[in-house]
Parts: sequence; C-alpha cells; structure tokens
Amino acid sequence: MDGYQLTFFTQQERRHGHQQLCQWLLTLAQSMQIRGATLVSAQEGLGSHHRLHSAHFFDLADQPVEVTMIVSAEECEALMERLRNEPGLHLFYAKSRVEFGTIGEPASSIAA
Repeated sequence: MDGYQLTFFTQQERRHGHQQLCQWLLTLAQSMQIRGATLVSAQEGLGSHHRLHSAHFFDLADQPVEVTMIVSAEECEALMERLRNEPGLHLFYAKSRVEFGTIGEPASSIAA
C-alpha cells in the first residue's frame, strides 16, 4: 500500500490538557483506529529554537520524544484535519510518502 509516515516531535514534559502530549497522540491514534503508532524516547535532540534537549539521570522531563505512525492517505487526511482543529495544540511534524505492507503470516496462524 502507499501512504505516509507521520513523525511528531515533542518532549517528555509537554502536555496537552491533562495528559502528556505523546500519550495524547497515542490515544488519539487508537481512537481513530490507526493500525499502529510507535513512541520512541531519544537521548538528545536539538529543538526548533536551537536549544539542546536531553535526558538527564535525575530529570527526564526535557527528554526528546518521537511518535511515528504509518497511515493511508485517507487516515493521514483525517488525522491532520483533527490535529489542525485541536484548540491549543502546537506540534512539529514530518510527513513522508512511504510504501507499507505485511510480509508473511501472523505469528498466531503459524503451526508449531
């Protein structure tokens, strides 16, 4: 299938409403029945204001976080429209065209 890879960049401390922004994105993806999303915590990153963000032993609040989703064109359009209409949301993203699919049989259907 053809679609898009959406990657959202934020920090561990960022919140939307009463929830961490990264968790809010995962919950939104689940509610929109997007087939998968991955949360990746990074060690360090450079932000849009040229500020270094990093995870420290005693304080992980500034730790860079990425949420990545692979979506169809229709899912991408619906998700981006939902995000554009979300009050108070400020979120950097990258969007790339991708080919995606599944190879092989699901683990549950493979005979032992």
